[in-house]
Amino acid sequence: MINLHCHTYFSDGILGPAELLTRCIKKRYRAVALTDHIDESNFENVLKNVKKVTDEFNKSLNFRALCGAELTYVLPKNIDKIAKECRKLGAEIIVVHGETLVEPVPEETNIYAAQSKNIDIIAHPGLICSKSVKYAKKNNISLEITSRKGHSLSNGYVANIAQQYDINMVISTDAHCPEDLIDENFAMQVLIGAGLTKKSIINLWKNMIRLAGLK
Repeated sequence: MINLHCHTYFSDGILGPAELLTRCIKKRYRAVALTDHIDESNFENVLKNVKKVTDEFNKSLNFRALCGAELTYVLPKNIDKIAKECRKLGAEIIVVHGETLVEPVPEETNIYAAQSKNIDIIAHPGLICSKSVKYAKKNNISLEITSRKGHSLSNGYVANIAQQYDINMVISTDAHCPEDLIDENFAMQVLIGAGLTKKSIINLWKNMIRLAGLK
């Protein structure tokens, strides 16, 4: 199992980075990206502190910890600028908090994220439009299928449009607490339930291995 979207107490998660990573290792995860919510006010401190922990965990064998960030409620026109700054500070996975159906995310977040060459994943993108999907494909950005309650309401739509345009996908937990962590069996159920074909599921896992830097 690979998880490229989860949160620690540096944003709204309940666990520290070390405990979250340890729990993931116990559940036999191969790679985990810590992607706390960031905006202009906190990205420097969050990345600096998270990177200290991921650097230490990467000394362990058979596990990869990635320092990441989730740009959340950032003014759409500032997404690319902040993403560039996050890269400079060592962010390996950059997620944008997409226009989920259950939160008042700024309009045009999806399309500005899709036009950035510094974004890896648009999380829970809701009813993302075809124009945004085309930009995302051009910039090799993945769309997220999520196991998170509420955000998962649009999984079927996201899976359908992603397969229509043959764009990369990931499955992530958006974990905020231990109970949010899932195993590979449940992940497969979520993917099948969203309507992914067997071919799409295989490609999704390959894409996640690529993003995690695994072989």
